Amino acid sequence: MATLHAKAHRTAWTIGVVLMIITSLSSASCLRPVAKASSPSAASTSTPTRPAATNLEATASPTSVPSEQSLLASVEEIVIDVYKRVSPAVVNITSVTVEYGFFFQPVPQEGTGSGFFVDDQGRIVTNDHVVSNADKLEVTLADGTKVPAKLVGRDASNDIAVISVDVPKEKIQVVKLGQSSNLQVGQMAIAIGNPFGLERTVTTGVVSSLGRTLDASNGRQISGVIQTDAAINPGNSGGPLLDSHGEVIGINSAIFSPSGGSVGIGFAIPVDTIKRWLPDLISLGRARHPYMGITVTRPLTSAQLKQLGYDAEGGVLLAQVDRGSPAELAGLRGGNRRVSIGNTIVTTGGDLILAVDGHKVRQLEDITSYLDQERQVGDTVRLTILRNGKEMQVDVKLADSGGNG
Repeated sequence: MATLHAKAHRTAWTIGVVLMIITSLSSASCLRPVAKASSPSAASTSTPTRPAATNLEATASPTSVPSEQSLLASVEEIVIDVYKRVSPAVVNITSVTVEYGFFFQPVPQEGTGSGFFVDDQGRIVTNDHVVSNADKLEVTLADGTKVPAKLVGRDASNDIAVISVDVPKEKIQVVKLGQSSNLQVGQMAIAIGNPFGLERTVTTGVVSSLGRTLDASNGRQISGVIQTDAAINPGNSGGPLLDSHGEVIGINSAIFSPSGGSVGIGFAIPVDTIKRWLPDLISLGRARHPYMGITVTRPLTSAQLKQLGYDAEGGVLLAQVDRGSPAELAGLRGGNRRVSIGNTIVTTGGDLILAVDGHKVRQLEDITSYLDQERQVGDTVRLTILRNGKEMQVDVKLADSGGNG
């Protein structure tokens, strides 16, 4: 199970991973050039002629491939360069939550995480779970300066938050936000954070997979999540995941770990998600998620839908429509009776949503992900629904979620 943790340090690379990384990064400006072999004409003037090399000899020629040492040195140059440029932008965040003991005495509980500056106004991006419910926030800068921080905005639905500190601009190093839509599996991933309080630790790996989902603290699912094997541990949460150019591609947010430590399966919220909601978090203190106002049943198979009287291969079955919501104003109908399917009780009789703007849907995540990524508050979407055996179209004008996700 993925837990909202932070992440840790990887100490060694296999030669196979190094070769894969160098191949994908051959155009990077910081790669060390490999010495070229002498030209045939130059060689013929200085050495006696000899029989042509066999295919095996040509393959094994030391000048035909870069040495392991030069490959490792090239990777090291990338990591060193990124670390020097970006680590000053990474901060250590300490959150204090006051709980009360048996006799109602206050008992401070302290947690740590990471974050990074995104502008010279002192704004820092981190994970929502790093700062949520905190009574006090403190930030430690790269030079060791400790300053109080205040919450600017948070979005539990995507596990991102913005805090700010009041420090001179010369103490602020801003990290550049990159792009996550063009990421490829296998490309370099560099994590910088504060695992177990060890400030500005760097770990390296690759983008292991794309398009994963994570459960947010409010029950929604976070889509488009990046999987990486760059080691992350408690304290890394909120720190940047970077590409070989030192640009942020995600926020390190969670790990899958039976033991609680890194096992090489970490997850980062994609930077495109951060860039989408950052203006709202700064200006409003929350994210304006497009909202329809529906509650749905769990995903059902085509056989289960047919058992309930819906002749469809898939879809999202409405259990309830919120009063006064865009869905109610559009005339959508929730369920009116509860039936048993196997060991589960489901609410049925409502509309079955087959598609949104022509995109087929099979679970609520398909709808929320599409709305969050492709639509804005105030947009109108067209739903294809099945009602009483008839397929029909219904237009719904999206409202502001009001911070409810």
